[in-house]
Amino acid sequence: MTLTVNAGEWEPEELLAKLNEGERVVVRTQFLGDDHEVTLRWDGSTYYCDTPTRLHKHTTEEEMLTCIRKQGYGADTTEQDA
Repeated sequence: MTLTVNAGEWEPEELLAKLNEGERVVVRTQFLGDDHEVTLRWDGSTYYCDTPTRLHKHTTEEEMLTCIRKQGYGADTTEQDA
């Protein structure tokens, strides 16, 4: 099954959970003013971020979470309410 979301709509951990459940996640994002779709997936041993220009591979959940956060695919959780 494929889940389609906008960048920043879901928490990074929620996206990772969907991948671990076997779903592909298509993230709609903008880069240099153009709309793009990035496909996130897991084959049971390797996580993939398939972008329009590059295929990123990650071997651990932590690497994948770092990628999701760094690329802005998940919600920004760095700011906390005071």
